[in-house]
Amino acid sequence: MELLRPDGNPLRVLVVDDEVNIAELVAMALRYEGFDVHQAHTGIKAVAAAKEFAPDAVVLDLMLPDFDGLEVLRRMRNADPDLPVVFLTARDAVEDRVAGLTAGGDDYVTKPFSLEELVARLRALLRRSSAVRADAVNVITVGDLSLDEDSREVTRAGVEISLTATEFELLRFLMRNPKRVLSKAQILDRVWNYDFGGQANVVELYISYLRRKIDAGREPMIHTMRGAGYVLKPAPGQG
Repeated sequence: MELLRPDGNPLRVLVVDDEVNIAELVAMALRYEGFDVHQAHTGIKAVAAAKEFAPDAVVLDLMLPDFDGLEVLRRMRNADPDLPVVFLTARDAVEDRVAGLTAGGDDYVTKPFSLEELVARLRALLRRSSAVRADAVNVITVGDLSLDEDSREVTRAGVEISLTATEFELLRFLMRNPKRVLSKAQILDRVWNYDFGGQANVVELYISYLRRKIDAGREPMIHTMRGAGYVLKPAPGQG
């Protein structure tokens, strides 16, 4: 279920980590959940990004190459005193940091962390924030394709399409990222819970299942980008 800004737009999250792969993984998971995400990899860039991007929350690594996360937070809170933050911290640093982190009303997760746990902590912080609108939008629409996350109903041009649980999760991931090429590895990580053993052929198999149900007899929406992955986009004339 999406949390929204008062104006109805997605909530903005700034992800700050000097390990680019971790930042990208977190950003991808948050985009999948419907957040508008920006990344920064140093303290200086994080502070500048906070001014420009005006995030509703920050995922912030404590250990950065120029100055630490607590200093980044201090500078950000000069502009926004109530900015919610989830800290990322190494296990061996937890004991010295917990008192300082929790005293500010913020949360933290320890590396290595589960993306589901991080998203849950971030949502809990945001629900307590005045930036969040109470209602939620649970229907994703791309072109004439519609997916209801609550009822799990899928329709194309008003015709209901029956999907298995895995097909539904795969389609939801594609629809959360319209017009964005997703690699087989990214799809495996998100849809098959990060530990499927790298069997990329399962992605090809389920893409073929989806195509038979979504694209059969219609203008195709699911496209193969050779050597790169897959992309879902509106059929011509649908925007």
